[in-house]
Amino acid sequence: KLCGYLQKLSGKGPLRGFRSRWFVFDPRRCYLYYFKGPQEPLPLGHLDIASACFSYHQPEAGAAATGDEPAAFEVHSPGGAVTVLKAATRQDMTYWLQELQQKRWEYCNNLDAAKRDSRTSPTPSDFSKGLVAKDNPGTILSQNASAERARNILAVETSPTDLVGEQAASQPAPVQASAINFSLKQWSTEIKNSMSSLRKGSNENRKSVFYTTEEWELLDPTPKDLEDSMALEEKRKHLAEGNKGRRLTSSAFPFDFGRIPHKARRPLKEMIGSSKNRNSSDSSPTEWCSGNGNRLVSELQLKYQSQQEELEKLKKDLLSQKELVRLLQQTVRSSQYDKYFASRLCEGVPKDMLELLHQKDDQILGLNNQLEKLNLEKDSLHHEVKNLKCKVGELNERLGMLMETIQAKDEVIMKLSRQLSDCEDSTSSQSGAINSPTATCTNKELQELDRLKDNLQGYKTQNKFLNKEILELSALRRNAEAREREWQAKYTSLEAKLCQIESKYLILLQEMKTPVCSEDQSPAREVITQLLEDALKAEPSEQPEQAFFKPHLVSEYDIYGFQTVPEDDEEEKLVAKSRALDLRSLSLSENREISTGVKWENYLASTMNREMMRCVELKNLIRSGIPHEHRSKMWKWCVSLHVKKFKDSTVPGYFQTLLQKALEKPNPASKQIELDLLRTLPNNKHYSSPTSEGIQKLRNVLLAFSWRNPDIGYCQGLNRLVAIALLYLEQEDAFWCLVTIVEVFMPRDYYTKTLLGSQVDQRVFKDLLSEKLPRLHSHFEQYKVDYTLITFNWFLVVFVDSVVSDILFKIWDSFLYEGPKVIFRFALALFKYKEEEILKLQDSMSIFKYLRYFTRTILDARKLTAIAFGDLNPFPLRQIRNRRAYHMEKVRLELTELEAIREDFLRERETCVEKRDLISDDEEDS
Repeated sequence: KLCGYLQKLSGKGPLRGFRSRWFVFDPRRCYLYYFKGPQEPLPLGHLDIASACFSYHQPEAGAAATGDEPAAFEVHSPGGAVTVLKAATRQDMTYWLQELQQKRWEYCNNLDAAKRDSRTSPTPSDFSKGLVAKDNPGTILSQNASAERARNILAVETSPTDLVGEQAASQPAPVQASAINFSLKQWSTEIKNSMSSLRKGSNENRKSVFYTTEEWELLDPTPKDLEDSMALEEKRKHLAEGNKGRRLTSSAFPFDFGRIPHKARRPLKEMIGSSKNRNSSDSSPTEWCSGNGNRLVSELQLKYQSQQEELEKLKKDLLSQKELVRLLQQTVRSSQYDKYFASRLCEGVPKDMLELLHQKDDQILGLNNQLEKLNLEKDSLHHEVKNLKCKVGELNERLGMLMETIQAKDEVIMKLSRQLSDCEDSTSSQSGAINSPTATCTNKELQELDRLKDNLQGYKTQNKFLNKEILELSALRRNAEAREREWQAKYTSLEAKLCQIESKYLILLQEMKTPVCSEDQSPAREVITQLLEDALKAEPSEQPEQAFFKPHLVSEYDIYGFQTVPEDDEEEKLVAKSRALDLRSLSLSENREISTGVKWENYLASTMNREMMRCVELKNLIRSGIPHEHRSKMWKWCVSLHVKKFKDSTVPGYFQTLLQKALEKPNPASKQIELDLLRTLPNNKHYSSPTSEGIQKLRNVLLAFSWRNPDIGYCQGLNRLVAIALLYLEQEDAFWCLVTIVEVFMPRDYYTKTLLGSQVDQRVFKDLLSEKLPRLHSHFEQYKVDYTLITFNWFLVVFVDSVVSDILFKIWDSFLYEGPKVIFRFALALFKYKEEEILKLQDSMSIFKYLRYFTRTILDARKLTAIAFGDLNPFPLRQIRNRRAYHMEKVRLELTELEAIREDFLRERETCVEKRDLISDDEEDS
């Protein structure tokens, strides 16, 4: 996973600067998302790497590139936008550039194979599991071998540091000096991230997003500021005492001590400005004094001493005045207490209560006195600390002076040493005197040569990278041009076919309107025959190089492996082909509206750095349908959510253990499982023959489940549930999906031999139909149509083989997330969708015949979903549970009565000689 810390240049004016961001590459769309931190749920934005190019600048000639200093590079996006990113080291920068180039190259080369046809090969196999993913391995177009070799030659080998990769998420973010880590541009995203952190309730994330990473330097206050702060603290203390006394007496005393107004805090900007003014005013006299005589200095010192003495006197007066105010306040308080007690005594308050109040009052006064003493001690300690700080400052100044003295002496020693060496050199021979400047020049030249070599190596690396970038961009441009030519050829082919169909259609209409020939010689019959042959002609599988030239409207199989057009009945073939074309038209119109896809991409991008959890946003997205490329991931997550308690209680390798047991030891259910394997989904190519890959996986999952749940073992219908799950899940995940449906979602006796739970749900559905669709229910009652004969299979196998595949998988999306209530919703929605058509039928035979196939004529999944989750509300689960419990008791009583009647019949047959010879057909066969 390509991720790590980079600094992004953003902002305008004085706020423009580098801000540390957490970058994550998304291979699904070739986007580079950037977050405020690794744990943030929503990205601040993204860069489109697929259409970007990269560059960077070599350091200036005077600056040697050591590889440890930060290095910036540029990402050029379409439209002229340039994003400047800075890595912590040049090594990290090189690694990021190499990886982004490689990701762009892979994505653009796989673009055609992955998105050639959204209905036949929608995604690469990286995003899907199960049989559907293996059906479309993601063909890669043939690449230019010479370009690939040149790319490998020009590649620069490098390895990342600790700030790149998933392990970098645990590292602190590199902080740039005076960098503000708050983006005004993405303020809404910042607030959403903050609210998301508060909802999660984690203590480490409970801080406001309005913070900076600057380290503010505290300025030492002046004596005047210290006096103001001391006075402010005293006022606060008295105010706190007054508030405390008011709180203590608010329930018993009617009087209130007035609030003492205090000086408000000054803004930070004003404080910094006043500090600067003070520093400038303090420094100017010092400079002036340094230029005059000692007389002025002594006068200033005397003035300063006299002002200090006056200041001390004023401080003492201030303290005495404060003490006087405190005593007066105590006197006033005690007099108010005495007045209140006297009034209460006159009213007949008991003496013991007054004595208790006096004691409490004395305790309060004693505690206040103790608090004042402690405050005085604290002030004295503050003064001592201040004096110690002054002494430390003086010692630091002395230490600095001593260091300067030592440094000056060292310079004198070095100067004398150089003079001594010069004298010794002057006394040496003439040849030595000539060689000395030559050696100095040689050293300088060697240093300059090393610097030039380093710069040359840097320019070579930059040249390699830019050459590789130009080569890749040229190859990608050629691929884009070829792709455009192929789409143009496909468009021309489609237009030609459309013209042929329109021509035949016009001939047919003209002949039907005004026939010019006899019926036997009419060209209409030939045109109709030709149109039918063209419509029912199965399109052969295409080679990758021919995929763009032949129009591909309806393939033999859809993306799930279901056969689109049956091979047996000619009439059914035409209906199925018409239905497939309608579905294709709907899917193409939905692809134009990309809002749902964008919502899914944004949501998954927000979960790249955190775990998914149940929420309203996710439920609404799943109800609109999970995109094909994300269905495997989401189904697996939904199943894990429901069976977590079961998985936690099992040992690792639980599924493999059950499977091994089933293969070694025969199971009573294994015979029935073998009989039903090929009858599961015969119209799906993954289960159509004994050698199909899905058959063996289906056998393994059903055998493992029969050993896990011997009470059920195997029931007809479980095979279809597993077959649908295996299209998007691996064997073990499909096993847990079956556990979710049978043991979590459905009632206990749903798949047992009596199918008790299934019978109960049919009665609950009857109640709901009479409540939600009363006209339709009355219509069925009028013509005595038992529609539960049709709906029973809907509930047992969750609409498998009852609706078209696109709607089936959208139902399963919501079913795996929300549970069995979804079945009731969609069963009612199917009837409501065709309510008017059913009400027009006026006899029981036509109604029952229509009910057998009407669900296959419903193609608009969006409209059906809107009915299921909108028009049928409210739909409380509590109501379904209550009705299940009510009907469960009734069905149990009925089954008990039937069992008693059966036992009576068997007993009577055994005792009666005439009935003893009567046997059933099953007994006769046996």
